Formats: sequence, structure tokens, C-alpha cells
Amino acid sequence: MGYYVGIDLGGTNVAVGIVDEEYRIIGKANTKTKAFHPAEEIADDMAATTLEAAKNAGISMREVTWIGVGTPGTVNPETGVVGLAANLGFHDTPLAKLVSERLKKPLYIENDANAAAYGEMMAGAASGLESVIMITLGTGVGGGIIIGGKIYSGFNYKGAELGHLGMVYDGVPCTCGRRGCIESYCSVTALIRITRDAMQLNAKSKMWELAGGSLDKVNGRTAFDAMRAGDPAGTAVVDQYIDYIAYAVSGIINLFQPQAVVIGGGISKEGETLFGPVRERAYPQTFNHDPENCTRILQAKLGNDAGIIGAALLGKQY
Repeated sequence: MGYYVGIDLGGTNVAVGIVDEEYRIIGKANTKTKAFHPAEEIADDMAATTLEAAKNAGISMREVTWIGVGTPGTVNPETGVVGLAANLGFHDTPLAKLVSERLKKPLYIENDANAAAYGEMMAGAASGLESVIMITLGTGVGGGIIIGGKIYSGFNYKGAELGHLGMVYDGVPCTCGRRGCIESYCSVTALIRITRDAMQLNAKSKMWELAGGSLDKVNGRTAFDAMRAGDPAGTAVVDQYIDYIAYAVSGIINLFQPQAVVIGGGISKEGETLFGPVRERAYPQTFNHDPENCTRILQAKLGNDAGIIGAALLGKQY
């Protein structure tokens, strides 16, 4: 049996998993990311953490077929170079070469959001499908596009930035410098902003109690918890947020008509509280009203393991 290494390189942590032929993680290891340190130091840590994960899985590196890496930033999978990853300090960094030299194994590399989407298609919510879009609702909104079972990121490998599709002309400012991006309305950061705005207009809202009386303690659960407690202001916030997601998802469906749109990120743990109304509101806005042949809107299954599994299986694209 062969094994694959998946490395999910983040701005805070390096997470490594050993994945078997049944796409299960059989051993893991983690370490803190030395962001903004020389790339060689980060590669050293990635290699050391890989060896630790292999030890935890009870295998030797001789049994590893290849290594896959998911990293933030713009990534050229042909050259293995990370063009720009602002939260790591990478600029034209030959990361694939640096890690492969240390571990003496073939190595595949991709953007981390693309790797997570690939993981959900191979082993998660969209298993068995070949046309899949994934959006991850977190601090920002990440995107991954799978067409014909392969990652699509444009001719220059800088595509699939679904969070930065325009949603409202001259709308809320986005971190990218534009206004009105999907990220400005559908991220958890946006939900927190909407929640705080509603609290300031509703002094008696249950949301104040749930947030400990402080706007600084508001999180992505505050409005949902208030809604479950019967709070009208909290219910209105959730309703507005779901409207935004449904509108964004319907646009993505109209653009790609994929077999599935998979939604991940911490807020996706709300389950059918979120997904039920998103489906109800998104489908009527799409150009396909055939209930037997429409895009499925699915909750991601793999959680934080999606990036590890997706990275580990990158070699299966080739």
C-alpha cells in the first residue's frame, strides 16, 4: 500500500497528515509557522513535521509515494513557485524545490483553497462528482474550482478568487481594495460587522448578553444563538446574512452550473439552520429550475482536514 503526505501550510500553523489509499489520515503532526522567516527555515520545519507525522503513522518515508503542499498565495503548480503569499512573506519563492530537496520525494503544490476543494471532491461532501465549486466562509471568503476532476485556476494560476467577485457596485470596502466583493458580505468578518451594527441599533437585543455586553466579544455565533433564543434583532441579522450567501451562491451557480457548490468554514457548522434557507433562496435565482438536474448545495465534510487530504492527493490529477 502506498501513502501520501499532505502539508497544509498556513500563516499560523503547519499541519501535516499521512493519507492512505482509502483517503484516510492515519497520522498527523503540527508546528507553528515561522511566517516572515527565510523560506529555507519554513521548508526545514515542513520537512521535520512530515517526518514526525510519518513516525506517528507508523510508516517510513520509503513507503511514501509523493508529497503535496497547499499554501496561501498565488502558486504555479508547474514550476512549484509561490509568486506572492503576503501572510508568509513569500515572493517568487521556489517552495516545491526547497521541500522536495529536504525529503527526496516528488512534490506537488497548489493554492490552499484549491487543495481544500480538491479534498472535498476526492474524499468529502462532493465525493464521486467531477464539477465542483467550493467556497469557504471564514475571515475572508476562499474559493476553489474543480472542472472535469481537475483544479482550475486560470492560465496564469491566479484565478478562482471567488470571494472577490463583485456583488454590490460601490458597496462595502473589501480588504483587497475594491468595494462590494462577496467577501465583504458573506465572510464571518462581514457577519460580525452586521451583528455589531444591529446591536448598536437594538440596546435590548439578546445579542448584548451573548456577547458579554461588549461589541469586541461578538463572533460568528452571536446572531445565530440570539435567533435560537427568539431575539428579533438576531433573527434579522441571520436573515440578512443568509440572503447575501444565497445571492452569491446563485451567481456562482449561474456562472458554472457545477454538480455541486460545497460551503465550508466554521459558520457551515450551523448545518441546516444555514443550508436549508440558503437552498430555498438560491435556487429560484438560478437559470435552472429542473429539481432533478440542478446544482447541489452541500455542507463541507472534512473540516480542517480538507486541505491536508486535498494536498496529499494532488498527484492524482496528473
